[in-house]
Amino acid sequence: MKKILLATPRGFCAGVDRAIHIVEKALEKHGAPIYVRHEIVHNQFVVNNLKKLGVIFVEDLNEVPENATVIFSAHGVAESVYQDAIRRNLKILDATCPLVKKVHSSAKRHFDAGHHVILIGHFGHAEVEGTLGQLPKGAISVVRNKDDIENLSFSKDISLAYITQTTLSVAETKDIIQALKTKFPDIIGPDAGDLCYATGNRQKAVSELSSEVDLLLVVGSKNSSNSSRLCELGLEKGIPSHLIDSVNDIKQEWFKGIETVGVSSGASAPEVLVQEVIHWIKDHFKDIELENRVTLVENTKFNLPKELQD
Repeated sequence: MKKILLATPRGFCAGVDRAIHIVEKALEKHGAPIYVRHEIVHNQFVVNNLKKLGVIFVEDLNEVPENATVIFSAHGVAESVYQDAIRRNLKILDATCPLVKKVHSSAKRHFDAGHHVILIGHFGHAEVEGTLGQLPKGAISVVRNKDDIENLSFSKDISLAYITQTTLSVAETKDIIQALKTKFPDIIGPDAGDLCYATGNRQKAVSELSSEVDLLLVVGSKNSSNSSRLCELGLEKGIPSHLIDSVNDIKQEWFKGIETVGVSSGASAPEVLVQEVIHWIKDHFKDIELENRVTLVENTKFNLPKELQD
């Protein structure tokens, strides 16, 4: 081992940073316990730390006592969940990423214009479930790949529009959109999909790193969609690539015959975990050179809800 190439940008995006900050501010203002529906972001380290501070994570609003404070995760929730919280007199703090909210708005706009909506995304992912829940059942069809598109069938009098999950592979999403346009020439939607800036930026940084590394380590949890895409990108480039929650997942045999390792992290992974990985490598191999490869500098910030602003 001779060198570590550190991908930049990496780690927290503005939506994740805002969501975690909302929980921390709510704890300061209201005290524990604070209830959060679903993991606030898909990272086990973050979730476990917040649990220690008095956050209770639930999957069902029935687990939240009446009049308590509930925070909706960065992935967004179905409209029915929102209305249920209002009916039960819960104090709502919405940590949904503004870019996910934008996808929700697009879905509603297309529906109101009379379009059937096709959502490119991973069925069962929290963000996709939240987006599906913005419209009546059956108003949105979910496709994950080009094979799913082949199975779609609509009568010619139905107009179509597409939206996308925000954390998909940039290249794969482009191919799926093209397949949709080929099968349904009149379909409308954004040329590059609704991928968030952080998703594209992190994939670009890893892609540029890939030609120079022999091994790729991506810090992020297994249920993090954007982290998984980074690892898959390395594998597609023919590089041994591993998605790790922390240094505890590292295996020393990965480094056999390796000279240069690339390190990145998903948009929900804190920088402290990345630094621990770097320290682990430096502790196990002597005279390691560390180079920070900056593809671009991000400066996007999202405001907190008004009730939590100082």
